[in-house]
Parts: sequence; C-alpha cells; structure tokens
Amino acid sequence: MRDFRDAKAMAQTLREALKPKGVSLTHSESLELIAKSLGFQDWNVLAARIQSEQRPPGSEPGASPAAPPRDHVDGSGTPERREIAVDAATLDGYVGFYQLSESMVMTVTRDGTQLLTRLSGQPAVPIYPESTTEFFAKVVDARISFIADARGQAESLILHQNGRDIPMKRIDGATAQRIADRLAEKLKSHSASPGTEAALRRLVDGIIGGKPDYDEMSPELAQKTRQLLPSLQPDVAELGPVRSMEFLGVGSQGEDVYVVRQEHGALHWRIALDSEGTIWLAWISPGL
Repeated sequence: MRDFRDAKAMAQTLREALKPKGVSLTHSESLELIAKSLGFQDWNVLAARIQSEQRPPGSEPGASPAAPPRDHVDGSGTPERREIAVDAATLDGYVGFYQLSESMVMTVTRDGTQLLTRLSGQPAVPIYPESTTEFFAKVVDARISFIADARGQAESLILHQNGRDIPMKRIDGATAQRIADRLAEKLKSHSASPGTEAALRRLVDGIIGGKPDYDEMSPELAQKTRQLLPSLQPDVAELGPVRSMEFLGVGSQGEDVYVVRQEHGALHWRIALDSEGTIWLAWISPGL
C-alpha cells in the first residue's frame, strides 16, 4: 500500500462488505482492522508509514505557460519527458530564492549543469530541463516553470504539482534568511502560534457542518478544500462534535500540530496562519 487514500478505500470496502451480514463498523474501527490485518500495531502507525512513503520531497504548495509537446508515451500510457541541454548562463538566471509562504522558501542552486531545488525543511530535489524555461523532477511528479525577464533573470517560478499551479516570487538572500530564522525560532519555541487553535476549531466545525468559511482561507487552500469537501466531510462528521483540542508540537513547515478529539474518535490536524490570520495551510495528519 502506497497511498493514504488506498487505506481509506480498503476500510470503506470492508464496511460495505460486512454491512449486509449485519456487522456495523464505524470508520475508525474499520481503519484499525485494516491496520492490524496488514501487521501494524494500529491505524496511526500504518498511516504514519504510508505518509512517510508518499510525501515527496519538494511537495506538499498566475497563469502557467503551456507545457512543451511530448513526443513519446511509454507502455504504461505515461508521457515520457525528454531532457535537453541548457547552457550554464541560462541556469544561473534561475538560481536564487523564491517565497512559497511566510515560513517556506524554495532555494534553487546550480551544481555544474544540474539545478537543485529545496523547500525549507526538506531534502534537495534535482530538476531537469525539457525546454529553456520548463523543468521536471524525476523523484516526484512535479514541474517548475521559470518566468524570466529580458535579461534571462527569473522573476518568479510556478510549481506544478498535485493538480495545482503554485506561483512563487523571487526574493533576495536577506529576506530568505529572515524567513529561515523565523522558522528556526518557531521550531525551537515548540509553542502554538496565536489564533491557530480557534481557527482550527472553526475549520473543523465548518467541515463537520459541510460549510467551512472559505473567507478565512488563502485562495489556494479554499480551492483545494472545495474539491475535497465531498469526500472529507462525511469522514470528519462521522466522528461527531469536537470535544477537545490539544497542541502537540510544531511541524517541519512551522505549522502547529493538534490532536482534535471528537465524540467517536480523534484526528491529528496541522494548521498555519499568515500575518493577517488567514489559514494558508491545513490538513489531516497521522501525527508528528
């Protein structure tokens, strides 16, 4: 099993198979059975294992240029990208820092003819050119488009991943260092940022009721939440009303991690706010 959604699908299949036989399982109970049947201690252990395998380096965040044509498709039906040679001067125009959020920066460096990208707190990921402005990764399904000025200096980039086009503006080294320092300070403090618990409670209550407040979210998060709500809402609502929240720690992106205990179960959530109190990151997580 390599995907979090696969585990949930198996749990749902188990519930549907047992229901005609008069055996009723909650969503949490079916997840626990799936975990034990695969030899894991419990669902949290299995979910953490799946997440560690599926979460790719450089993940998890304008209008994008059209992708260049792809001439070959392999036997699986997946387009095969063709790497081309790009001169060092062009690559140097892309080297620098690009801001993803208030706590995350993508750093682009050059090692010979190879560009490397690294998001804050994550390993470096090499990218390969398929045109002078379009690059792709091999270790994860992601592309990067560099938006350059007339001198060939990139002013921004767009990360294409998980069906999203995520723009990042270039920032200078001093700004990148300040962001890195803030993240380091946050990780060291091991304390929740003001407002995250209240925002998370409103978010969870909104999802349970099927009407989250999209005005409290960044446009990107609001769009993703709208897409996921039909599948997310039944699972969260099934656990019942929220009984308590407990702060657990700080994640690698500076997000706050909480356990949200509901009437019939508990979920781990991660959440981060920007300087204006807008939720720019939130997702259900198996744990720290």
